[in-house]
Amino acid sequence: MGRTDARRACLVGIGETRYAKWGGITDRSEYQLAVEAIVAAVADAGLSMDDVDGLASFADDRNEATFAAADLGLPELRYATMSWLPGGGGACAAIANAAMAVETGAADVVVVYRSLCQGQFHRFGQGPGGRAPKGPARVPGIRKARTLLDAHLAFTMPFGMFSPPIAYAMVLQRHMHLFGTTHEQMGEVAVTTRAHAARNPRAVMGGRAMTMDDYLGSRFVSEPFRLYDCCLETDGACAVVVTSHERALDLARTPVEVLGSAQGAPRGFGHGQYANVGMPDDDYTSAGARTVADRLWARSGLGPADIDVAEVYDHFTGLVLLSLEDFGFCARGEGGPYAASGALAWPDGALPMNTHGGSLSEAYIHGLNHVVEGVRQIRGDSTCQVEGAETCLVTSAAGVPTSALVLGRR
Repeated sequence: MGRTDARRACLVGIGETRYAKWGGITDRSEYQLAVEAIVAAVADAGLSMDDVDGLASFADDRNEATFAAADLGLPELRYATMSWLPGGGGACAAIANAAMAVETGAADVVVVYRSLCQGQFHRFGQGPGGRAPKGPARVPGIRKARTLLDAHLAFTMPFGMFSPPIAYAMVLQRHMHLFGTTHEQMGEVAVTTRAHAARNPRAVMGGRAMTMDDYLGSRFVSEPFRLYDCCLETDGACAVVVTSHERALDLARTPVEVLGSAQGAPRGFGHGQYANVGMPDDDYTSAGARTVADRLWARSGLGPADIDVAEVYDHFTGLVLLSLEDFGFCARGEGGPYAASGALAWPDGALPMNTHGGSLSEAYIHGLNHVVEGVRQIRGDSTCQVEGAETCLVTSAAGVPTSALVLGRR
């Protein structure tokens, strides 16, 4: 069954656990957090577990759908997927996959979830320590290629590239060299999102004000990235319920439609600038999202000028600037001046961005909390509500194969 108006996908429920600093949640397991978020999202939608027949996640989520389906008491699990896109690149893709399941009739109600308890496992982005790269395995007569990770370690660890801040610092150094991007322009992203978090009771950094002087006074992690250029390390989980428009009309919540979605990577991008520099030079100093952006705008029938609010993945401030360029809100090289103009600030900016505080100041849940905030904006109940918001762009991680959504109401 193809897409019809009755089956077009809508987001109808959101759920979150408490968000805490890395290591802050010790009374529940990461798996329990995933289940808690799913239960909260289904309740928010006005549905029951008897209605759910699909589960989806991304970023190698350790909390397997089959076990969750059994523990949640789902009558039947008809659909279960995990996006291949790495790390935070897959949040919007997981929503899009769930939407395709609903629109084709593969499932009726799919819950997308992400649980990330770094205190109980490991910190994402932390270097691999002293692990030595393995030599190539041998199959009779054939030399098997090294894994991506082994190749990455062999060509980066000897030179000190142990973590994402170091890898993406190189990208931003190049961007600064080519276009004159400044520390203050990156700082504008950090200060603005912190101000938005101040209004959000769920935000880990909600009670901690930050000025530009605070930002500029923070230590370097990997130049040009200072401490406040880097996202939080947190524990927590969130979830989003996807179902058909026809079913959404019977629910209490305002349905938020998926107006468009896209996912993937440009030619030669591989895992992105972190592990591969085989892409064209123009893509090296970008978010790697230009082809995704082109397809997203074509599928949604909208463009940058039609977007009322944006939730842009913010693992590093500098990559937010590159995402704004790739998605067409400003020209190549002008992400810094665009941010410095006040465009991203709520309530008066031209494009209020990360109105929940984002990964920099709310929580780092690999960007699914950005989708949750997008739903709040279209419903009209964000803590930094953009008046009359009808369209919201949500992006997943820059610098890796990525995905994006346009949410809204017709």
